[in-house]
Amino acid sequence: MSAQSALVPAGSRALGFSGNIGNIDAYISAVNRLPMLSQEEEVSLAQRLREKNDLEAAQKLVLSHLRLVVSIARGYLGYGLPHADLIQEGNIGLMKAVKRFDPGQGVRLVSYAMHWIKAEMHEYILKNWRLVKVATTKAQRKLFFNLRSNKQGLDAMTPGQVDELAKMLDVKREDVIEMETRLSGRDIALEAPTDDDDDKFSPIAYLSSDQQEPTKVIEAEEVTRLQSEGLESALSKLDPRSRRIIEARWLANDDGSGATLHTLAEEFGVSAERIRQIEAAALKKMKGSLAAYI
Repeated sequence: MSAQSALVPAGSRALGFSGNIGNIDAYISAVNRLPMLSQEEEVSLAQRLREKNDLEAAQKLVLSHLRLVVSIARGYLGYGLPHADLIQEGNIGLMKAVKRFDPGQGVRLVSYAMHWIKAEMHEYILKNWRLVKVATTKAQRKLFFNLRSNKQGLDAMTPGQVDELAKMLDVKREDVIEMETRLSGRDIALEAPTDDDDDKFSPIAYLSSDQQEPTKVIEAEEVTRLQSEGLESALSKLDPRSRRIIEARWLANDDGSGATLHTLAEEFGVSAERIRQIEAAALKKMKGSLAAYI
């Protein structure tokens, strides 16, 4: 089912939709032609839904407020997400609001539904935003949407603007700066814009790797395991002094910054040259032992 067709609730044709709602403009036009309800009609329908679970009443309440969803969705077009998808998510929020609406509270459905509609749109935007986990806490979500609406243009915010927004939202200025930085990233096209092979420097040209194929991954893990076993086997064949020198020189740190020859010379009470000779002999012996594992 397409996003546009999913926008239209079942049975809507009998309540004002006609023809083929095949695109977003036609849908919006049809929604705006649907009749609005008076307060008395709204209360009557809501009571029928709560007391008798009248689905026809629920449908009339939903359809009469679809234009509200369209209006709210326009305010979120700046996030680069499809208008139809925003409306569809808003419609879900509207249906949740209708289900929970209590006419006895003395509040019109339009006021009550706005919260639910925006909540669904917010959730959709956050889930589909190009930066993973751009906003996870309640405070971050508030900052995310307020920063988008208060930021002027594409230029970076001035220190004064940062302080003002941080004070207004009661958050740290560092949080404002971090969120602005995350929102300032540029989108990169996954595919190259032309068919010229010389211009294909887009991510699609290098994201795929046969090394991630399951058999390749298993094979690489097996090689790593065998090499680890081979190293331990080779070290076990060295005398204690030679093993100590090799481990201190090559295996003490991941970055290869091991002990110096002079440090080990002081430890064993010999010259640095003698340490170098022992090291060379040990490496030669280990090379033979490791050959079976490479």
